[in-house]
Amino acid sequence: MAGGAPAPVLVLTGSTGIGKSDWALRLAEELPVEIVSCDSAQVYRGMDIGTAKPDAATRARVPHHLLDLRDPAQSYSAGEFVQDATAALRGIHARGRLPLVVGGTMLYLRALLQGMAALPPAHAAIRDEIDARARSMGWPALHAELARVDPAAAARIHANDRQRIQRALEVYHATGTAISAWQAAAEAGPREFEFHATALVPADRALLHARIARRFEAMMAAGLLDEVRSLYARPDLTARHPAIRAVGYRQLWHHLAGDYPLDEAVQRAIAATRQLAKRQLTWLKSSFSFEKIDPAQPGAYAAWRTGIAPSAPPRVL
Repeated sequence: MAGGAPAPVLVLTGSTGIGKSDWALRLAEELPVEIVSCDSAQVYRGMDIGTAKPDAATRARVPHHLLDLRDPAQSYSAGEFVQDATAALRGIHARGRLPLVVGGTMLYLRALLQGMAALPPAHAAIRDEIDARARSMGWPALHAELARVDPAAAARIHANDRQRIQRALEVYHATGTAISAWQAAAEAGPREFEFHATALVPADRALLHARIARRFEAMMAAGLLDEVRSLYARPDLTARHPAIRAVGYRQLWHHLAGDYPLDEAVQRAIAATRQLAKRQLTWLKSSFSFEKIDPAQPGAYAAWRTGIAPSAPPRVL
């Protein structure tokens, strides 16, 4: 790829619950693709049901990458994702196959598609101090601080996006330079990959909301509460860990802590999932020039498949 044309990479994104994985697996039956997960919750081991992680049989049939990378007590950043994803994409191309990036973690996706500045490493002491101030002042107050020291970053980060506020302030206090300046100074360099990005965007939000509710109820029937209970039993995990803040896990964790009954936890989780879907769709509308497809339209998958490779041979197993 070095010195030649950028290597092609397919990207399939969209809101949670829209059916991205179904399309990806269907394509994998037709073309020699390997799937690269772009999901910030699927990187955690032991978090399978609530993240809709593919099961062992599916992973044996279709190669998947960037699953089960971390213990839930550990953190995982967008920068680490870009490094891991880049290595996976190179390996897939080296095997003569086609990478398909699938997922809805928009922070990770943006970092991969736009490139990521070579930011300084995490600084634990500063991060702890920021967390302590957030507990006493609230994240909106720290967002206001960020607006004073780095207006460009604050304009891009929501006042309740604690992870990105924390990282932006951490970089500023550790280096004296705004994170937006670090990002602007990053050299673009030659493009290693050419991304062909498609977003599944429903025309009818009510259909998506119903699908989200059915999916979460199916997860509960499959044993999601027991999965969260096993995490809750670990003395090294708290509600503040990024893994436990994942939608669904957070609400069931609070139920186990006695904060509200199970039926309320389920309804809170479904509502939070719908809010996540809304944020994802808003981001897709205002960001990259994705090809947008309504998956509920007749022939939607066939149109996507034809646009990728109209005359490609069947997948060779």
